Amino acid sequence: MASFDDLIRENKRNTVLLCVLVTLLLCALASVIALVVVGVPETSGYARHSTSPYDSTGAAPPPLTHTLTVAVLAALAVAAVMIAFSYYGGAATVLAISRAREIRKSDDPQLFNVVEEMTIAGNLPMPRIFVIDDTAMNAFATGRDPRHAAVAITEGLRRRLSRDELQAVMAHELAHVRNYDIRLAMFVAVLVGLIVILADVFARYMWWGGSSRRRSNRGGGGAIQLIVLVLALVLMILAPLFAKLIQLALSRQREYLADATAAGMTRHPEALASALAKLEADPEVLEAANRGTAHLYIVNPFKPHERRFSASGLFRTHPEIKDRISRLMTIARGGV
Repeated sequence: MASFDDLIRENKRNTVLLCVLVTLLLCALASVIALVVVGVPETSGYARHSTSPYDSTGAAPPPLTHTLTVAVLAALAVAAVMIAFSYYGGAATVLAISRAREIRKSDDPQLFNVVEEMTIAGNLPMPRIFVIDDTAMNAFATGRDPRHAAVAITEGLRRRLSRDELQAVMAHELAHVRNYDIRLAMFVAVLVGLIVILADVFARYMWWGGSSRRRSNRGGGGAIQLIVLVLALVLMILAPLFAKLIQLALSRQREYLADATAAGMTRHPEALASALAKLEADPEVLEAANRGTAHLYIVNPFKPHERRFSASGLFRTHPEIKDRISRLMTIARGGV
Protein backbone atom coordinates (compact mmCIF):
# COMPACT_ATOMS: atom_id res chain seq x y z
CA MET A 1 0.00 0.00 0.00
CA ALA A 2 1.31 3.45 -0.91
CA SER A 3 2.33 5.75 1.92
CA PHE A 4 1.25 9.33 2.56
CA ASP A 5 4.56 10.58 1.14
CA ASP A 6 4.12 8.36 -1.94
CA LEU A 7 0.80 10.10 -2.65
CA ILE A 8 2.43 13.52 -2.50
CA ARG A 9 5.33 12.41 -4.74
CA GLU A 10 2.95 10.91 -7.31
CA ASN A 11 0.88 14.08 -7.35
CA LYS A 12 3.96 16.23 -7.90
CA ARG A 13 5.11 13.97 -10.76
CA ASN A 14 1.69 14.32 -12.40
CA THR A 15 1.90 18.09 -11.97
CA VAL A 16 5.28 18.27 -13.71
CA LEU A 17 3.98 16.11 -16.55
CA LEU A 18 0.91 18.30 -17.06
CA CYS A 19 3.00 21.49 -17.05
CA VAL A 20 5.35 19.99 -19.64
CA LEU A 21 2.39 18.97 -21.81
CA VAL A 22 0.79 22.43 -21.85
CA THR A 23 4.18 24.03 -22.59
CA LEU A 24 4.78 21.62 -25.47
CA LEU A 25 1.29 22.33 -26.78
CA LEU A 26 2.04 26.06 -26.83
CA CYS A 27 5.36 25.48 -28.63
CA ALA A 28 3.74 23.13 -31.16
CA LEU A 29 0.96 25.59 -31.98
CA ALA A 30 3.41 28.49 -32.35
CA SER A 31 5.66 26.37 -34.58
CA VAL A 32 3.02 25.22 -37.06
CA ILE A 33 1.53 28.70 -37.29
CA ALA A 34 4.99 30.09 -38.06
CA LEU A 35 5.52 27.45 -40.75
CA VAL A 36 2.21 28.34 -42.39
CA VAL A 37 2.92 32.07 -42.32
CA VAL A 38 6.62 31.97 -43.25
CA GLY A 39 6.62 28.86 -45.42
CA VAL A 40 8.34 25.49 -45.35
CA PRO A 41 11.68 25.17 -47.18
CA GLU A 42 11.73 22.47 -49.84
CA THR A 43 15.17 21.33 -48.74
CA SER A 44 17.21 21.56 -45.57
CA GLY A 45 18.66 24.82 -46.88
CA TYR A 46 16.96 27.75 -48.55
CA ALA A 47 14.29 26.88 -51.07
CA ARG A 48 14.19 28.30 -54.53
CA HIS A 49 10.60 29.41 -54.07
CA SER A 50 8.44 29.96 -51.03
CA THR A 51 5.77 27.34 -50.34
CA SER A 52 3.75 29.62 -48.11
CA PRO A 53 0.28 30.38 -49.51
CA TYR A 54 0.63 33.85 -47.96
CA ASP A 55 3.92 34.86 -49.57
CA SER A 56 3.46 36.43 -53.02
CA THR A 57 7.08 37.50 -53.38
CA GLY A 58 8.51 34.08 -54.22
CA ALA A 59 11.30 34.70 -51.71
CA ALA A 60 12.86 31.67 -50.12
CA PRO A 61 11.73 30.93 -46.58
CA PRO A 62 14.37 30.70 -43.86
CA PRO A 63 15.71 27.30 -42.78
CA LEU A 64 13.29 25.12 -40.86
CA THR A 65 15.33 25.18 -37.65
CA HIS A 66 15.46 28.98 -37.74
CA THR A 67 11.70 29.32 -38.14
CA LEU A 68 10.94 26.85 -35.36
CA THR A 69 13.48 28.36 -32.98
CA VAL A 70 12.19 31.89 -33.46
CA ALA A 71 8.56 30.76 -33.09
CA VAL A 72 9.19 28.85 -29.86
CA LEU A 73 11.35 31.57 -28.32
CA ALA A 74 8.84 34.27 -29.24
CA ALA A 75 5.96 32.30 -27.70
CA LEU A 76 7.92 31.64 -24.51
CA ALA A 77 9.04 35.29 -24.30
CA VAL A 78 5.46 36.55 -24.55
CA ALA A 79 4.42 33.98 -21.94
CA ALA A 80 7.21 35.18 -19.63
CA VAL A 81 6.03 38.80 -19.88
CA MET A 82 2.43 37.81 -19.19
CA ILE A 83 3.51 35.67 -16.23
CA ALA A 84 5.49 38.60 -14.80
CA PHE A 85 2.43 40.86 -14.88
CA SER A 86 0.29 38.16 -13.25
CA TYR A 87 3.01 37.37 -10.71
CA TYR A 88 3.01 40.85 -9.21
CA GLY A 89 -0.62 41.87 -9.64
CA GLY A 90 -2.61 38.64 -9.60
CA ALA A 91 -3.39 38.39 -5.86
CA ALA A 92 -4.73 41.94 -5.54
CA THR A 93 -6.88 41.41 -8.63
CA VAL A 94 -8.37 38.16 -7.30
CA LEU A 95 -9.17 39.69 -3.91
CA ALA A 96 -10.80 42.71 -5.54
CA ILE A 97 -12.87 40.55 -7.89
CA SER A 98 -14.00 38.41 -4.95
CA ARG A 99 -15.02 41.52 -2.96
CA ALA A 100 -12.98 40.30 -0.01
CA ARG A 101 -12.26 42.66 2.88
CA GLU A 102 -9.23 42.35 5.12
CA ILE A 103 -9.83 41.88 8.84
CA ARG A 104 -7.72 42.34 11.97
CA LYS A 105 -7.26 39.94 14.87
CA SER A 106 -9.69 41.94 17.00
CA ASP A 107 -12.42 41.29 14.41
CA ASP A 108 -12.21 37.48 14.75
CA PRO A 109 -9.68 36.26 17.35
CA GLN A 110 -10.58 32.59 16.93
CA LEU A 111 -10.03 32.64 13.17
CA PHE A 112 -6.66 34.33 13.64
CA ASN A 113 -5.66 31.81 16.32
CA VAL A 114 -6.60 28.91 14.05
CA VAL A 115 -4.60 30.34 11.14
CA GLU A 116 -1.63 30.99 13.43
CA GLU A 117 -1.70 27.37 14.61
CA MET A 118 -1.65 26.12 11.04
CA THR A 119 1.17 28.45 10.00
CA ILE A 120 3.23 27.00 12.84
CA ALA A 121 2.32 23.45 11.76
CA GLY A 122 3.23 24.25 8.16
CA ASN A 123 6.29 26.39 8.99
CA LEU A 124 4.76 29.34 7.14
CA PRO A 125 4.62 33.10 7.74
CA MET A 126 1.29 34.55 8.82
CA PRO A 127 -0.88 35.41 5.78
CA ARG A 128 -3.30 38.30 5.48
CA ILE A 129 -6.83 37.22 6.33
CA PHE A 130 -9.92 38.30 4.39
CA VAL A 131 -13.64 37.73 4.76
CA ILE A 132 -16.16 37.61 1.90
CA ASP A 133 -19.62 38.88 2.88
CA ASP A 134 -21.59 36.02 1.36
CA THR A 135 -23.77 33.32 2.91
CA ALA A 136 -22.43 30.65 0.53
CA MET A 137 -19.80 28.35 2.04
CA ASN A 138 -16.32 28.62 0.52
CA ALA A 139 -12.72 29.73 1.00
CA PHE A 140 -9.59 30.29 -1.07
CA ALA A 141 -5.95 31.29 -0.85
CA THR A 142 -3.93 33.51 -3.14
CA GLY A 143 -0.49 35.08 -3.34
CA ARG A 144 2.65 34.45 -5.35
CA ASP A 145 4.59 32.92 -2.43
CA PRO A 146 4.20 32.29 1.33
CA ARG A 147 5.50 35.77 2.23
CA HIS A 148 2.80 37.42 0.08
CA ALA A 149 -0.08 35.06 0.81
CA ALA A 150 -3.68 35.76 1.74
CA VAL A 151 -6.54 33.49 2.78
CA ALA A 152 -10.20 34.37 2.40
CA ILE A 153 -13.28 32.73 3.87
CA THR A 154 -16.96 33.48 3.36
CA GLU A 155 -19.17 34.51 6.25
CA GLY A 156 -21.36 31.50 5.51
CA LEU A 157 -18.51 29.02 5.91
CA ARG A 158 -17.12 30.79 8.98
CA ARG A 159 -20.45 30.52 10.83
CA ARG A 160 -21.17 26.87 10.05
CA LEU A 161 -17.88 25.13 10.86
CA SER A 162 -16.69 23.76 14.15
CA ARG A 163 -13.24 24.80 15.33
CA ASP A 164 -11.69 21.54 14.10
CA GLU A 165 -13.36 21.90 10.71
CA LEU A 166 -12.27 25.53 10.46
CA GLN A 167 -8.72 24.48 11.28
CA ALA A 168 -8.84 21.81 8.56
CA VAL A 169 -10.13 24.26 5.93
CA MET A 170 -7.46 26.82 6.81
CA ALA A 171 -4.86 24.04 6.66
CA HIS A 172 -6.09 23.15 3.17
CA GLU A 173 -5.76 26.75 1.99
CA LEU A 174 -2.34 27.16 3.59
CA ALA A 175 -1.32 23.89 1.94
CA HIS A 176 -1.93 25.58 -1.41
CA VAL A 177 0.39 28.38 -0.26
CA ARG A 178 3.00 25.94 1.01
CA ASN A 179 2.91 23.93 -2.22
CA TYR A 180 3.08 27.09 -4.40
CA ASP A 181 -0.17 26.06 -6.07
CA ILE A 182 -1.26 29.64 -6.73
CA ARG A 183 1.95 30.42 -8.58
CA LEU A 184 1.63 27.17 -10.52
CA ALA A 185 -2.00 27.84 -11.42
CA MET A 186 -1.04 31.33 -12.59
CA PHE A 187 1.75 29.90 -14.76
CA VAL A 188 -0.55 27.37 -16.42
CA ALA A 189 -3.39 29.89 -16.81
CA VAL A 190 -1.06 32.23 -18.71
CA LEU A 191 0.08 29.43 -21.03
CA VAL A 192 -3.49 28.30 -21.66
CA GLY A 193 -4.58 31.88 -22.28
CA LEU A 194 -1.73 32.39 -24.73
CA ILE A 195 -2.71 29.21 -26.58
CA VAL A 196 -6.27 30.49 -26.91
CA ILE A 197 -5.03 33.89 -28.13
CA LEU A 198 -2.69 32.28 -30.69
CA ALA A 199 -5.46 30.05 -32.00
CA ASP A 200 -7.85 33.00 -32.28
CA VAL A 201 -5.29 35.23 -34.04
CA PHE A 202 -4.44 32.44 -36.47
CA ALA A 203 -8.13 31.85 -37.21
CA ARG A 204 -8.53 35.53 -38.07
CA TYR A 205 -5.34 35.42 -40.15
CA MET A 206 -6.68 32.48 -42.14
CA TRP A 207 -10.01 34.20 -42.66
CA TRP A 208 -8.62 37.51 -43.88
CA GLY A 209 -5.95 35.78 -45.96
CA GLY A 210 -8.53 33.83 -47.96
CA SER A 211 -7.92 35.53 -51.29
CA SER A 212 -4.16 34.98 -51.10
CA ARG A 213 -4.75 31.38 -50.20
CA ARG A 214 -6.94 30.79 -53.21
CA ARG A 215 -4.40 32.38 -55.58
CA SER A 216 -1.65 30.22 -54.15
CA ASN A 217 -3.74 27.07 -54.32
CA ARG A 218 -4.32 27.60 -58.05
CA GLY A 219 -0.55 27.75 -58.58
CA GLY A 220 0.25 24.80 -56.34
CA GLY A 221 1.59 25.14 -52.86
CA GLY A 222 3.59 22.03 -52.18
CA ALA A 223 2.59 18.85 -50.40
CA ILE A 224 4.62 19.66 -47.30
CA GLN A 225 2.98 23.05 -46.90
CA LEU A 226 -0.44 21.46 -47.32
CA ILE A 227 0.33 18.99 -44.54
CA VAL A 228 1.55 21.79 -42.29
CA LEU A 229 -1.55 23.84 -43.07
CA VAL A 230 -3.85 20.95 -42.16
CA LEU A 231 -1.88 20.34 -38.97
CA ALA A 232 -2.12 24.03 -38.08
CA LEU A 233 -5.88 24.01 -38.61
CA VAL A 234 -6.25 20.91 -36.43
CA LEU A 235 -4.14 22.46 -33.66
CA MET A 236 -6.01 25.75 -33.99
CA ILE A 237 -9.23 23.91 -33.16
CA LEU A 238 -8.01 21.32 -30.67
CA ALA A 239 -5.12 23.03 -28.86
CA PRO A 240 -7.31 25.39 -26.78
CA LEU A 241 -9.55 22.49 -25.78
CA PHE A 242 -6.66 20.21 -24.84
CA ALA A 243 -4.93 23.05 -22.98
CA LYS A 244 -8.06 23.72 -20.94
CA LEU A 245 -8.44 20.02 -20.14
CA ILE A 246 -4.83 19.92 -18.95
CA GLN A 247 -5.41 23.02 -16.80
CA LEU A 248 -8.47 21.43 -15.20
CA ALA A 249 -6.64 18.14 -14.62
CA LEU A 250 -3.83 20.06 -12.94
CA SER A 251 -6.34 21.88 -10.72
CA ARG A 252 -7.85 18.57 -9.61
CA GLN A 253 -4.41 17.11 -8.87
CA ARG A 254 -3.49 20.09 -6.70
CA GLU A 255 -6.74 19.82 -4.74
CA TYR A 256 -5.90 16.22 -3.85
CA LEU A 257 -2.40 17.31 -2.84
CA ALA A 258 -3.73 20.17 -0.68
CA ASP A 259 -6.13 17.77 1.04
CA ALA A 260 -3.30 15.35 1.79
CA THR A 261 -0.99 18.14 2.97
CA ALA A 262 -3.73 19.55 5.22
CA ALA A 263 -4.30 16.11 6.72
CA GLY A 264 -0.62 15.99 7.58
CA MET A 265 -0.67 19.48 9.11
CA THR A 266 -3.71 18.87 11.34
CA ARG A 267 -3.22 15.13 11.98
CA HIS A 268 -7.00 15.04 11.77
CA PRO A 269 -8.16 14.19 8.23
CA GLU A 270 -11.67 13.43 9.47
CA ALA A 271 -12.15 17.14 10.25
CA LEU A 272 -11.49 18.14 6.64
CA ALA A 273 -13.74 15.32 5.43
CA SER A 274 -16.51 16.64 7.69
CA ALA A 275 -16.02 20.20 6.41
CA LEU A 276 -16.13 19.01 2.80
CA ALA A 277 -19.38 17.16 3.52
CA LYS A 278 -20.91 20.41 4.78
CA LEU A 279 -19.63 22.23 1.69
CA GLU A 280 -21.15 19.54 -0.53
CA ALA A 281 -24.54 19.97 1.14
CA ASP A 282 -24.56 23.74 0.63
CA PRO A 283 -26.76 24.57 -2.40
CA GLU A 284 -25.78 28.24 -2.64
CA VAL A 285 -23.72 29.69 -5.47
CA LEU A 286 -21.10 32.25 -4.43
CA GLU A 287 -22.17 35.55 -6.00
CA ALA A 288 -18.69 37.10 -6.01
CA ALA A 289 -17.08 34.19 -7.85
CA ASN A 290 -16.44 34.00 -11.59
CA ARG A 291 -15.17 31.33 -13.97
CA GLY A 292 -11.67 32.78 -13.94
CA THR A 293 -11.25 32.36 -10.18
CA ALA A 294 -13.36 29.22 -9.60
CA HIS A 295 -10.31 26.94 -9.45
CA LEU A 296 -8.93 28.84 -6.43
CA TYR A 297 -11.75 27.89 -4.06
CA ILE A 298 -11.80 24.82 -1.82
CA VAL A 299 -14.88 23.66 -3.77
CA ASN A 300 -16.20 24.94 -7.07
CA PRO A 301 -18.40 27.98 -6.27
CA PHE A 302 -20.62 26.98 -9.20
CA LYS A 303 -20.92 23.37 -7.99
CA PRO A 304 -24.63 22.87 -8.90
CA HIS A 305 -23.86 23.88 -12.50
CA GLU A 306 -20.63 21.87 -12.55
CA ARG A 307 -22.48 18.71 -11.54
CA ARG A 308 -24.96 19.31 -14.36
CA PHE A 309 -22.46 19.92 -17.18
CA SER A 310 -19.36 17.96 -16.10
CA ALA A 311 -20.67 14.45 -15.64
CA SER A 312 -17.55 12.93 -17.23
CA GLY A 313 -15.26 14.72 -14.76
CA LEU A 314 -12.95 16.05 -17.49
CA PHE A 315 -14.35 19.57 -17.28
CA ARG A 316 -14.37 19.80 -13.48
CA THR A 317 -12.15 22.33 -11.74
CA HIS A 318 -12.19 20.16 -8.60
CA PRO A 319 -12.37 16.42 -7.93
CA GLU A 320 -15.74 15.15 -6.79
CA ILE A 321 -16.12 15.81 -3.07
CA LYS A 322 -17.05 12.19 -2.40
CA ASP A 323 -13.70 11.12 -3.88
CA ARG A 324 -11.84 13.66 -1.76
CA ILE A 325 -13.63 12.47 1.37
CA SER A 326 -12.86 8.85 0.47
CA ARG A 327 -9.14 9.61 0.15
CA LEU A 328 -9.12 11.50 3.44
CA MET A 329 -10.80 8.63 5.26
CA THR A 330 -8.25 6.24 3.76
CA ILE A 331 -5.48 8.48 5.13
CA ALA A 332 -7.27 8.48 8.50
CA ARG A 333 -7.18 4.68 8.52
CA GLY A 334 -3.42 4.78 7.98
CA GLY A 335 -3.21 4.11 4.23
CA VAL A 336 -3.48 5.87 0.88
